[in-house]
Amino acid sequence: MRTDPRSTQRSDDGGGRGDAGIGPVVINGPARPAGRASIRRANLGLVLRLLRDAGPRSRARIADDAGLPRPTVTGLVTELIELGLVCEGDAERDGSVGRPGQSVRIDGRALCGIGLEINVDYLAAVALTLGGDTVFERRVAMDVRGAGPEAVLDCAAELVREALGVLDAAAIATAGVTVAAPGVVDIAAGTVVYAANIDWHDVEAVSGIRARLGRGAPPLRLENDAKLGAVAEYLEASAAGIHDLIYVTGETGVGGGIISGGRLHRGAAGFAGEIGHMPLDPGGALCACGRRGCWETMVGLTALLRHAAAPEDPVHDPSLDLEARLTDLQARAAAGDARTLEALDRVADGLGLGLALLADVLNPRAVVLGGYFTYFGDRLAPRVERLMAERVMAPDTGGCRLLLSTLGFTAPARGGALLALDPVYEDPAQTVATATGA
Repeated sequence: MRTDPRSTQRSDDGGGRGDAGIGPVVINGPARPAGRASIRRANLGLVLRLLRDAGPRSRARIADDAGLPRPTVTGLVTELIELGLVCEGDAERDGSVGRPGQSVRIDGRALCGIGLEINVDYLAAVALTLGGDTVFERRVAMDVRGAGPEAVLDCAAELVREALGVLDAAAIATAGVTVAAPGVVDIAAGTVVYAANIDWHDVEAVSGIRARLGRGAPPLRLENDAKLGAVAEYLEASAAGIHDLIYVTGETGVGGGIISGGRLHRGAAGFAGEIGHMPLDPGGALCACGRRGCWETMVGLTALLRHAAAPEDPVHDPSLDLEARLTDLQARAAAGDARTLEALDRVADGLGLGLALLADVLNPRAVVLGGYFTYFGDRLAPRVERLMAERVMAPDTGGCRLLLSTLGFTAPARGGALLALDPVYEDPAQTVATATGA
């Protein structure tokens, strides 16, 4: 429900150059000499990005929109068809005189990206085609903190292997795999430097998964889970003209991603978005990071469960499926259980406090609530909106709308799959060659 319509640095939210562009989420590499081959590579990517962002269109319209000669576009489209990245669609009728041109559109059948999320209570994998279709999706309940890194990486590699098997059977090549992990991550090293909620320190996630997959493993990279969730949510929200948003995901902890002007905001050192550890109640509960009163101690899933259920209640068991536990709590709330409703109201109060602060500082067009918050949107949203309206300095909450994610817990993995497809929009021919082993 909606209430209204890379780099080498370390980062708790994905690391990378400050304000790396995401509207296609493309991370540009170093400049290359402008030789004929590099110009053609750039133009192939330009045409492919145009089709993705603007939708199907005739060769003539592509030429006009891209500012390229029509014969050049004809050759580029032919090459993209041969690569299996685009195909011809229906005739395009724009009302002009003359024979209508054949439209060209993204062909999602040839290539997939895989996103793999490591979370406190589960591992999840999603494979998306270039056209955005879901080819594979699976989540495995797991006590990640209790299992330890080696067992988690074993399970992660098995999930990737399962996804690759499905893609191979469908004759779909894999552009790459993006691992989404919580906490501070070193992108260049592929290492989870510190993740408090799963108690990981300097875990070499990428090399560990690659070693388990063996020879022939697709390209792997690591990103922070919340930033990947923000990328996925932005690609949903941008269709409604929203280009400034804050993504807030409620899980065991609370993660955040900031989109400003259609670009992912990383901050000077890449740490922007660590909103779960805003110290909003210095005398409050002890956080997994070792400090007291962090925002996630007020609104994280652990906080909700602590107030909603007794310690021996099965909803606390991390080995049980997270969605099943949340559905149980949903049923209790729907039945009018006083303890559950009181716990949800406490979360709403904490959300209203923190989101008002963020709205004052960042002035987003929207705040998107993801994770477990989406399960209780009917209860949370009205109270949070009222509290934000009371606390935000600007009239009408500064024009900020509260949205509930339609992606739920899949947002980080979906964002990872989208990011794994990024290279094809920069160098289509080379990406396909790498993916197919050509």
